[in-house]
Amino acid sequence: MSNRTAPRLYVPAPLAAGLTLTLPPGPSRHAQVLRLQPGDAVTLFNGDGGEWAARIVRMGRSDVDAQVLQHDPADRELPVAVTLAVGMPANDRMDWLVEKATELGVATIQPLVCERSVLRLAGERAGKKVAHWSGVAISASEQCGRTRVPVIAPVQPLRAWCEALPAAADDELRAVLSLQDAQPLAALPVGARAVFLSGPEGGLAPAEEALARTAGFRAASLGPRGLRAETAPLAALALLGLR
Repeated sequence: MSNRTAPRLYVPAPLAAGLTLTLPPGPSRHAQVLRLQPGDAVTLFNGDGGEWAARIVRMGRSDVDAQVLQHDPADRELPVAVTLAVGMPANDRMDWLVEKATELGVATIQPLVCERSVLRLAGERAGKKVAHWSGVAISASEQCGRTRVPVIAPVQPLRAWCEALPAAADDELRAVLSLQDAQPLAALPVGARAVFLSGPEGGLAPAEEALARTAGFRAASLGPRGLRAETAPLAALALLGLR
């Protein structure tokens, strides 16, 4: 069994009992910041499921070697694969959303540019932001004990994303978070997958809500109060996790 008190490091590489490997630059820096020493226990995971007990065997000036010991088939994921499709909030709020959604068990985050979006990303700038948010998700996964890392999908315009969606599967709930003619989210049936769509600071435009409904989304409410762009999708995810 892996040691839950040992530092957890994400290593995107094949892992096997008895393997000695040089950790990638990110985990190596993490181990050095923690001032780990040869013989210290760590827990490694690569996102394929479960985690591995390991120990540090060498601390170099810029790299670290670890020996993989045994596998623990730990599973701390939600029983429902949840995608949050979000009109990106501005400033640091998207970082906060990614971190907290990872802790709550999200499987995929789809950043969207909407009609009322303040944050508008495209091209190289969008790619750099996605890479940054992926790093936030990795750090949150290490901290909270997850054995899989959420996927941060490339930034897309909402219309293009909606129009490219396939038909909803029988076991998939699609819900657009709305205050207009909406059912309580807690009353909607949930299968193996769920996609929650929520708008940016100004909310979704009426035409965007209509487009979402055409794509199979049901209007769902989290209550009578208007929630911030970074709060609403997290509230939906938490509600689903508690169910």
